[in-house]
Amino acid sequence: MKRSIQPVISLDLLLCIHSQTGSPPTPRLPKTLNSFSMMPAERYHLQRSKRFICSPLVCFGSLGNTRVVSEEYIKWLKGYCEAFFYGLTVKLLEPVSVSATRCSFRVNDHTQNLQIHAGHILKFLKKKKPEDAFCVVGVTMIDLYPRDSWNFVFGQASLTDGVGIFSFARYGQDFYSSHYEGKVKKPRRTSSSDYSIFDNYYVPEITSILLLRSCKTLTHELGHIFGLRHCQWLACLMQGSNHLEEADRRPLNLCPICLRKLQSAVGFNIVERYQALVRWMDDTSTDTRVTPKHSREKSVSLQKPVEAFKECKEWIIKCFAVLQK
Repeated sequence: MKRSIQPVISLDLLLCIHSQTGSPPTPRLPKTLNSFSMMPAERYHLQRSKRFICSPLVCFGSLGNTRVVSEEYIKWLKGYCEAFFYGLTVKLLEPVSVSATRCSFRVNDHTQNLQIHAGHILKFLKKKKPEDAFCVVGVTMIDLYPRDSWNFVFGQASLTDGVGIFSFARYGQDFYSSHYEGKVKKPRRTSSSDYSIFDNYYVPEITSILLLRSCKTLTHELGHIFGLRHCQWLACLMQGSNHLEEADRRPLNLCPICLRKLQSAVGFNIVERYQALVRWMDDTSTDTRVTPKHSREKSVSLQKPVEAFKECKEWIIKCFAVLQK
């Protein structure tokens, strides 16, 4: 970690970005910790009384085939964020319906799937942000668009306001298929105040890949709120991406430079953070059978699908080995 203060001269090959043709990366040194710390716009000194709050907007499209599965999925994301941003508290707020936000929505011309306006959601979250929260974010399975001229966006955040909205809709295996449940079968104009079109919205299949992609998107975008910009030189979670294939290529881990920046912002112990991440990946057990309160839904047996996190766990174990020397 000491090397993060100075320009990197030699790097583990696993950290280097390789193009599709195998050519070496452009020799451009990453921003060091010193340059990160000297830029006021990128300094986020957290008050210990501040809580890092994640607001699950699960009514924007369930994250499971029943409400209880959706709630459990949100808890998995909560646990991962608490490990990733180790030392900060993640609190779950009550779910919010689309109609409550009064946001604009449309049917995408290319996919014929419903979309909600990301900017309007951010304004809603800003008004609802608790005073003791460092940031508040919403997650949804409904596709997003930032403005009329754009096709879609995976997520959008306001660094100054500390709010963000992220969609996992395009991470589902059947998003582009004809039987996708969020697709409007017969395109029609609806009143801007008629939100009934979102009733019984898309129900994705919970898979390990979906969970991995969700964790990547959530921590990447929240990294921006903590002052981390796109990492352009190393294989890192903070690499930018313009499509799903590109997003899948970036690792779940931060490179040493961005990890040091996050440590500077949050103040965690590196070893304790790694231990928390491994515990989250190892803990695949849940309450044997979970039943939602005041519900007639049948109880279901849940197990956290972490098969896709194997590569990330192996990297952390390698880091442990280095730290022990």
